[in-house]
Amino acid sequence: MPVTVPSPVSGESAASAAATQQAPVEKSDAQWRQELSSEEYRVLRQSGTERPYTGEYWDTHTKGVYKCRACGTELFTSNEKFDSHCGWPSFWAPLAEGTVRYIHDRSMGMDRVEVRCGTCDSHLGHVFDGEGYGTPTDQRYCINSVSLKLVPADDAGL
Repeated sequence: MPVTVPSPVSGESAASAAATQQAPVEKSDAQWRQELSSEEYRVLRQSGTERPYTGEYWDTHTKGVYKCRACGTELFTSNEKFDSHCGWPSFWAPLAEGTVRYIHDRSMGMDRVEVRCGTCDSHLGHVFDGEGYGTPTDQRYCINSVSLKLVPADDAGL
């Protein structure tokens, strides 16, 4: 089955996409190890995966913005989050074009698309399409909770 790299969120202007992007974050491995917990480092910097149904946000319905736990870039919102019952937080689109980047991943005997933070290049999870979920994009961004930090709508000023 061919892997399709997701297209940008429809209706988004280039100006709004550029406004959400931040300058690239570049840190040494030692800096990342110092700033992140061992589990955060394993997932974010070594492309690990947390076990299903164990992460903080897989079953969360709180309104807000999901930021990259490593650098704070806004990546997803609760408006695009949906219940996929896969054991990880699922979103049907990122916040804006350029907030995430995609890498063809052939590890573990699978053919899939890895999702990384567009600012600090941290591993977030994978995106799958054509699974039949009733979402506007028919895509499932399957993201590790440990890669995210939820800022509730009240705290985010939404």
